[in-house]
Amino acid sequence: MLINTHVNLLKTCPEFLLFPLQVGLVLNSFTMKVYFCSAQQQVSSIMMVYLKNLAAADFLLCLYLPFRIINYANSSITFCLVYCNFADSTFYLNMYASILFMGYIAANRYLKIIHPLRTHILQTVQAARIISMVTWVFLLAVMTSYISLLLFTQQQLTIVPDSCDALQSDQVIVFSKIIHICSAVTFLFVLVSLVFFYYSASRTVLLAQQRHLSSSSCKELMKSRKKMLVLVSVFCICFVPYHLGLIPYALLRRQGPSRQLLCYLTEVTTLLSVLNICLDPLIYFINCKAFRTKLNLKRVLSRTKQTPSTDTRSNEGQLSTISINNYW
Repeated sequence: MLINTHVNLLKTCPEFLLFPLQVGLVLNSFTMKVYFCSAQQQVSSIMMVYLKNLAAADFLLCLYLPFRIINYANSSITFCLVYCNFADSTFYLNMYASILFMGYIAANRYLKIIHPLRTHILQTVQAARIISMVTWVFLLAVMTSYISLLLFTQQQLTIVPDSCDALQSDQVIVFSKIIHICSAVTFLFVLVSLVFFYYSASRTVLLAQQRHLSSSSCKELMKSRKKMLVLVSVFCICFVPYHLGLIPYALLRRQGPSRQLLCYLTEVTTLLSVLNICLDPLIYFINCKAFRTKLNLKRVLSRTKQTPSTDTRSNEGQLSTISINNYW
């Protein structure tokens, strides 16, 4: 019964993945255009550096999803080898890049709330660029090491395996367990940090209200707390369910009847994890003024063009006609 359930889930997974793929491609293509092709991106800031890298990780995840969708209906050994050896590793690269950059964004927001007048050594654009580069280099090094070990110890296939686990040798399994445990520790550290940052931000807002600070200061603090709440919410929705089953899957995936159940849970939580490409634009919207400006541009223009000038009555009809012609 459990095996049949797992098989049925695999058949419906492509349909579930199509929605985040379509929405994610539209939103993240627009985000990449705003961050990398807009004239407004010339003004760099710490937040902009981290948001650009988060957007790049999301866009790469969008490019990975078609491979995962095709893999469910795939019957080619060659495609299976390409997917398991390269595409599957890219998924983890993008996931933990997103996790780390969301942590960096939260840390930067936290320092601005707690110490608004003090500049830490890490609160510089140059430091943000170095941190981003080191993060990508480290993740790429881990992924390259895993792929190299997988290729060197892989046996020749004669049939299409039911999962990528069948391609792993004993050495790769041990290395994979180490990576999964380190990844879980990294995730847990970022999660605890996000909760702490949000708690500290809420406490700062409460103290500011008790001290009867100026309304503008309180409003800014409340806005920062709301931004932190959105970040923590997206993080928990997308990544907490996946990591709850990560360590059991890494340790018990080849042991007895628990294998099918762990595969089932992994597929479900993976579907949740890829939703971050649809939810991360919320983070861009609340943290990036250029992103908000681009989103509101068409709305502002349409309102301006549809509202006739009231300076002179004689020009009212002419301006309305011009506005309608320009709008269409």
